[in-house]
Amino acid sequence: MAAAASRADHCRRRLDDSERQLEETDRTLRAAEGRLAAAREERVRAETAAEQAEATLVTIEGQTNERFSLPPERLAELVGEVNEPTTGDLATAEKQLERMKRERDLIGPVNLRAEEELAELEGESGRLDGEREDLLQAIAKLRQGVGQLDKEARARLLAAFDEIDRHFQQLFRRLFGGGHAHLSLMDADDPMAIGLEVMASPPGKKLQHLSLLSGGEQTLTALALRFAIFLAKQTPICVLDEVDAPLDDANVDRMCTLLDDLAAAGTRFLVITHHRLTMARMHRLFGVTMAEKGVSQLVSVDLVDHNGLRSVG
Repeated sequence: MAAAASRADHCRRRLDDSERQLEETDRTLRAAEGRLAAAREERVRAETAAEQAEATLVTIEGQTNERFSLPPERLAELVGEVNEPTTGDLATAEKQLERMKRERDLIGPVNLRAEEELAELEGESGRLDGEREDLLQAIAKLRQGVGQLDKEARARLLAAFDEIDRHFQQLFRRLFGGGHAHLSLMDADDPMAIGLEVMASPPGKKLQHLSLLSGGEQTLTALALRFAIFLAKQTPICVLDEVDAPLDDANVDRMCTLLDDLAAAGTRFLVITHHRLTMARMHRLFGVTMAEKGVSQLVSVDLVDHNGLRSVG
């Protein structure tokens, strides 16, 4: 279950990275599309200027043929052989020249590489479109993977929760000699992101939250829950550190009986305790004594074989 959750987190991080990369690609694509639009506009302007120049040339050729019955090239040769033009002809030519300059200025500068730039931008735009499609497919796969991991983790969590709750109810009744308790999820719709509530009803008391129980009752309830988790996934060794401190002798006896049953199934318990009854129920005791001032010594007592006391180390 922890591995599935870790894989889900890893996929979420990959999904976030892919989404950020997609946003960066979208920005680059929009910039390329802007440059592509400008290049297309430049090409249109160049084509318009070329068409206008070609139309002007055709008009001049037509006028030359109509008025002089000569092609423009031959007329230019003849004009070069004529004397200097008159003042009136020169003024007319200057006006026509000024008009043509104004028309040229209206056309604006012509980018001779517009067609090449357009082809480059179209290629870049196609490449970015391909990258964007790849990112979208990767994001879709990641989302599908995250969804499957979440589904698997949720199923495993609910199965483990049901098993632990079943053990918890049995152990609670055993440790308390009756009563009732159960576990509940604070939000069943999303078990992966919510907390756990422990409701308990010791013998003779109403069902209430764990925090409302006495110190000893809270300890027994916590032990029932801890051993319920332990039964759901047992380990060879279990360490308990002074869990019997708040308990009276009767409850300590119940706890030790439960430990005996669990130990019979193959688990070894290491219990740190100062309670005399707990020490009396153990198989072997280890302690520290000071035979001489300032000198500590580890001793062990085997309570099963011969109740003998011997030094260790």
